[in-house]
Amino acid sequence: MDASQQEATTRARELQRTWYGEPLGVLFRRLIDDLGLNQARLASVLGLSAPMLSQLMSGQRAKIGNPAVVQRVQALQELAGQVADGSVSAAEATGRMEEIKKAAGGSVLTGNSTPHTSSTGATTVRRVVREIQSLLRSVSAAGDIIDAADSLAVSHPELAEFLRVYGAGRTADAVAHYEAHQS
Repeated sequence: MDASQQEATTRARELQRTWYGEPLGVLFRRLIDDLGLNQARLASVLGLSAPMLSQLMSGQRAKIGNPAVVQRVQALQELAGQVADGSVSAAEATGRMEEIKKAAGGSVLTGNSTPHTSSTGATTVRRVVREIQSLLRSVSAAGDIIDAADSLAVSHPELAEFLRVYGAGRTADAVAHYEAHQS
């Protein structure tokens, strides 16, 4: 790999960190490990071609262009967390992955998205937070969101905090913020 290719890959991974919270190679490898998948099966569940998944993982491509695929990634992250905490068995996870694969999804920008619900039927806080983050990050880059927050900080500090936490912060911090502001 020459210097310009390496620079492009580094930039793509930085963009992925901004848009998705971490490089997609790290995120996808964790899903593969946590859910007992291989790359071909992950690509199939997400609705991506195997070469496209490989390009996203290696940083040859930065962005997932299809909002439905982004929603499937989020649903798999939630499922992996449920498998990890023992609330979903490996057998149940296999069935849920088929449901995720079949889900048409939809864009958070059009309101066509149907929130993924847990087995209790309650929409999870993490899912809501991820959709807010996805919406903000689809509108603007993290640096621009921080600039906007800085310009609002004096006159509207709460709104500035919201933009920083959801537009450029980590999901865990946004979940804490969300929970702290529910009454």
